[in-house]
Amino acid sequence: MKRGSRTMLYGLGLLVIVVLGAMAFVRLAPTNTAQWHSAPAPALWDQSSPWDQVVALTGAATLRLSDQKGPPAELLAKLDAIAMATPRTTRLAGSVADGMITWQTRSALWGFPDFTTAQIRPDGLYLHARLRFGTEDMGVNAKRLAAWLAAL
Repeated sequence: MKRGSRTMLYGLGLLVIVVLGAMAFVRLAPTNTAQWHSAPAPALWDQSSPWDQVVALTGAATLRLSDQKGPPAELLAKLDAIAMATPRTTRLAGSVADGMITWQTRSALWGFPDFTTAQIRPDGLYLHARLRFGTEDMGVNAKRLAAWLAAL
């Protein structure tokens, strides 16, 4: 085997090891439940934020469901069933009885975790979906919230 071919083979092997290591890190990194299962910050919604519409943000998305869609506790129960039927989604913490639930949804290939928290407030149900790693989610959180909204 020529020296150049051997060097390229070693480089390719190293690249495979690095990629597999990154995938393992993303899938196996521990999750701090307290960090992700927290009430969506009020600053995410201002007076001009629309009700019953998904708002895409950088690396995240928000949705406020008004009581016109139904009582917030009933919406949260329906949403929990919808979320749990979503592929690669698990309940991280909370319950309908608690008035707040956080779900974790992982991407199919890499297993990147995204977290969606829904909280009952006096004026409706507030949802905040956000990524854990990186700064850009390529719109997947907004698409997930839109799909959940359509399923309601």
